[in-house]
Amino acid sequence: MKIYQHTSLLPYNTFGIDVTTDYFIEYESASDLQEVLRSETVKKNKTLHIGGGSNLLFLNDYKGVILHSAIQSITKVGEDTESVILEVGSSVIWDDFVGYCVENNWGGVENLSLIPGETGASAVQNIGAYGVEVREVIVEIKAINVETTNFKTFTREECRYGYRDSIFKNELKGKYIITSVVFKLEKKPVFRLNYQHLEDEVLKNGEIDLQNIRKTIIQIRERKLPDPKIMGNAGSFFMNPVISKQQFKSLQASYPLIPHYFDSETKEKIPAAWLIDQCGWKGKKIGNAGVHDKQALVLVNLGGATGAEIVFLAEQIQQSVKSKFGIELKTEVNYI
Repeated sequence: MKIYQHTSLLPYNTFGIDVTTDYFIEYESASDLQEVLRSETVKKNKTLHIGGGSNLLFLNDYKGVILHSAIQSITKVGEDTESVILEVGSSVIWDDFVGYCVENNWGGVENLSLIPGETGASAVQNIGAYGVEVREVIVEIKAINVETTNFKTFTREECRYGYRDSIFKNELKGKYIITSVVFKLEKKPVFRLNYQHLEDEVLKNGEIDLQNIRKTIIQIRERKLPDPKIMGNAGSFFMNPVISKQQFKSLQASYPLIPHYFDSETKEKIPAAWLIDQCGWKGKKIGNAGVHDKQALVLVNLGGATGAEIVFLAEQIQQSVKSKFGIELKTEVNYI
């Protein structure tokens, strides 16, 4: 393991906020993590575990210990004629894992190409894109209890997955650290291309296969979303709100072209980007924080922004949407 003091967190948050932490500890195995959790440094200080920092917004220097996984393994733990089971270390870059699966012609995660972050965090967040959520391919999660340092395996059902949600964001927040995620990928995948005009876009690149689906989604995301290495951001800042059918019909009467997606028999999902755009925020800025000019769902660090500046911008957007549509936007990004 590696232990550092008074370390910059600039490389560990995609918003590019230059704050420091008292201690930064990186471990390379589950047993290393157990040792770290039993150490006096961790027991005597406030502790936060992070992944790639793609869903974090630091508001101040962190007074405590930042933990980060360096578990990089990808291991085949099962296989039959229809599928393959892979156990993936928590610090494997998510898009590297997607690329690995596509190269081996294993389907299930290709629609989740180019989503930033690490594999462990993907299972906490239940990342999703283009009609697919990561929970659909998760078999189980392996984790360590922060207090007891005991191992525990969670089934997919025990993770209580919902839209951008899991038990690790609620009842078990901060109580377990994921060390690996077990996935089931299909050798004969069923392609999921019914989201918007995805199938048409894929066909422009050739036949419908895993490689072209991945290639197409990467192209779409690169067109719409800024590269965090160039312009600090955390991808989608807000979650798409889910509202009642009654509220949706009321809004539709005033805004006939309002986009929407079926969520359940009683609820509809509304694109947060559309709501923000309708309030005139796309391309706007306050200080060093702004709204991306190509995707209103993305808040960006225009250079030298503080966490407080980005929070202020987010709050102004939330107030605008609430005032105009009566909808409360919730953040995907966690304020630290």
